[in-house]
Amino acid sequence: MSKTYRIGQIVPSSNTTMETEIPAMLRLREAIRPERFTFHSSRMRMKKVVKEELAAMDGESDRCAVELSDARVDVLGYACLVAIMAMGRGYHRVSQARLAKHTAENGAAAPVLTSAGALVDALKVIGAKRIVVVAPYMKALTELVVDYIRHEGYEVLDYRALEIPDNLDVGRHDPARLPEIVKTLNYADADAIVLSACVQMPSLPAVAKVEAMTGKPVITAAIATTYAMLRELDLEPIVPGAGALLSGAY
Repeated sequence: MSKTYRIGQIVPSSNTTMETEIPAMLRLREAIRPERFTFHSSRMRMKKVVKEELAAMDGESDRCAVELSDARVDVLGYACLVAIMAMGRGYHRVSQARLAKHTAENGAAAPVLTSAGALVDALKVIGAKRIVVVAPYMKALTELVVDYIRHEGYEVLDYRALEIPDNLDVGRHDPARLPEIVKTLNYADADAIVLSACVQMPSLPAVAKVEAMTGKPVITAAIATTYAMLRELDLEPIVPGAGALLSGAY
């Protein structure tokens, strides 16, 4: 008898990718393992990826956590990396603890993770110290993300800000363009490539190509979040075709 797990996601209202890529990866896992997954989301308003909107949006995450705990989800993921990182260094720990407390107070305690925390933890899992980063954000926000990652103990050798202000446009960015973007980065001495430091910028179709092209492990915010969810559920973190982190090597 295979068990079914409920995956909860707190999603920006304009995000169209997290509810595409995470289910896609877990469906791939269903082809090789017995566990099954259902997907449940709650939305917080955000259209333009600017600091003011991100801060206002983060304030809605408490309501979303309570709503999802009403559905008795087994794990809860906060699916906006930049909203967490823009709130200040180390904020993912504060957010995760606060949201988990809300689920417990609602009588439906669920582990809470964030895509921001999942990404920095994933780098530790694969043993990466030096990385390069691709992000869709405006330069100032991308610099906040880079500073956040550096504060967690990693060396960011190079990064590229694609400067796409509208979150719907981020979701429309063609992942086929990512390998050429990576070629512009100084990745020779990097231990890993963060192909998308954003859960809204589609990247899954490009992961295998960039790993083959660079010879480096490639992670994305969505891949890191999937890994963290599987670990939190005490399931084997393996997904075919989703890059090194989910290959079963770790």
